[in-house]
Amino acid sequence: MVDLKDKKALVVGGSNGIGLAIALALSKQCARVVVVDRVVPDNAMPENVDVLIHNLVDLDMSFLDSVGEINVLIITAGFGRIAPFESVLPVEIDNEFKVNAVAVTKIVSHYFVQMKQTADFFCAVMGSIAGLISSPMIALYGATKAAICKLTESLNIELEASGSQNRILNVSPGSFKGSKFNGSAANHLDQLSPLADEILNRMFARECLFIPEYESVYKGVLDRYAADARGFGLSSYHYKQESGRASNKPQVKIGYLSGTFDLFHIGHLNMLRQAKQYCDYLVVGVHKDASHKGKETFIPLAERMDIVRNIRYVDEVILSLPEDDDIYKHGIVKYDYLFVGSDYKGSERFNRYEAYFADKNVKIIYFPYTKGTSSTQLREALDAVRKEK
Repeated sequence: MVDLKDKKALVVGGSNGIGLAIALALSKQCARVVVVDRVVPDNAMPENVDVLIHNLVDLDMSFLDSVGEINVLIITAGFGRIAPFESVLPVEIDNEFKVNAVAVTKIVSHYFVQMKQTADFFCAVMGSIAGLISSPMIALYGATKAAICKLTESLNIELEASGSQNRILNVSPGSFKGSKFNGSAANHLDQLSPLADEILNRMFARECLFIPEYESVYKGVLDRYAADARGFGLSSYHYKQESGRASNKPQVKIGYLSGTFDLFHIGHLNMLRQAKQYCDYLVVGVHKDASHKGKETFIPLAERMDIVRNIRYVDEVILSLPEDDDIYKHGIVKYDYLFVGSDYKGSERFNRYEAYFADKNVKIIYFPYTKGTSSTQLREALDAVRKEK
């Protein structure tokens, strides 16, 4: 049994499914567990578990600095859908590679020097059986997981060659029950906990590859693939087509916010950063002027749109309409989230929006404004300068 009583663990993707089960199991062994995910866990978490909200889509790894030194790293974050490849949107291609492969690689890279040392460092990442075989109808997901499978295989050779005893466990399941990822409406920890314990035990034993249900199911799958990859792929394709599990609905959450963005400052940046944490694709509407607030603008519309367009949290910039719900009503952007400053909460306008969106699965998110620099302060400073002249 590995002694972790004074150690810290990081679980990326620990709010749901197998990641949640692993985080809870580690909380019984480690002094501290940090869970990083884009959503908060549905379950109540123990006192020694800290939850950090972060969306891996933006590839900002600065959160790792706030996590500090760790001794255990588990990465289970990832997503995908069964679908014909022609229905996959460009943003899904970008985001699946970002979350499933690039972010995982960057996180492992952050700790790799520590892994090569003599001190114990335990690591497991979530690959997939889809990354080990041809994966028609989940080709994009399979490609991202194939990258992780080859990454861990290669890095384990580097660790061995360096003389380190540490290894990265590639967990490559087919499917397992109890996880929201596999269609459950909720997390069923009674089904997930035994698998979580086995993953941890194999990681502590410094194994390099774990395929759940290998002897009973997946050894035969891999043997059939090795014997006839083309025939295996065609059979897999037809099975998925006939199973009715394919979905043409993009796996993308779209967010929208609007603003004038005149005299761009840190408050604007913070709002865009916060919005991106909630969604996969952020659309920003820029007002043509500030007349709706009875104010003038100092920067021309085209320049303001170009500034916002080049903020890395923003995926698309459009000219806003006077009412944010009109963007949705007219089909310009069918968003899942509408973001706005908290000073609008309770206003007649946003009470009306809330009533309209109540049955449309659209959530309005109210953000507190950044204390400090504001557009009003900058305008007042400019007005003072102009009066002095």
